[in-house]
Amino acid sequence: MKKLVAEFIGTLWLVLGGCGSAVLAAGFPELGIGFVAVALAFGLTVVTMAYAIGHISGCHLNPAVSIGLWMGGRFEGKELVPYIIAQVLGGIAGAGILFTIASGLPGFELGGFAANGYGEHSPGGYSLLAAMVSEVVMTFIFLFVILGATHSKAPKYLAGLAIGLCLTLIHLISIPVTNTSVNPARSTSQALFVGDWALDQLWLFWVAPIVGALLAGVVYKYLSPEKD
Repeated sequence: MKKLVAEFIGTLWLVLGGCGSAVLAAGFPELGIGFVAVALAFGLTVVTMAYAIGHISGCHLNPAVSIGLWMGGRFEGKELVPYIIAQVLGGIAGAGILFTIASGLPGFELGGFAANGYGEHSPGGYSLLAAMVSEVVMTFIFLFVILGATHSKAPKYLAGLAIGLCLTLIHLISIPVTNTSVNPARSTSQALFVGDWALDQLWLFWVAPIVGALLAGVVYKYLSPEKD
């Protein structure tokens, strides 16, 4: 149960910190932080939680990460469903806190609420195919880095930093394409508040990250399997 509580809190923080920076600070008149700082905010949520709860739950914060680690032989299948439920609920809680804060502004309009999308709902107007390729490849690289950084032969204590920086780079590349998901829990939390088109397009932000994660698990297990 402690692992699940840790995943809940960690995913809450990822959504509140990452999506919160986009919703509350990115477009602030004259002082908005822009894409670069939003990307950094997502990376920082992972770095901070890696050292806060990594020793408790492994700090997955993402159903795709849990699935990729399972495919790579690093995570027990019996824990997959409870982890995913905790992550999704944590993301929803984070989005709920963000909505409560954001709606405290007079004249508040929900808008996109940092939801993920493609086509007319992509920040740059990118197609479904472009969004699919982006999410699969970015998630593949994310899991590839996670599996490498947490390998028994990797330098200890640096995994959180490497993983957080990887997520930052992923956002720097793909925010214009899909608002960057690589995380079904993060996508679900925002889509539930936006509804409408965001829920219609949510399937992509489950399917593509999971496909990318599964591929990464297979490839990394082949390249550098853990030895007993």
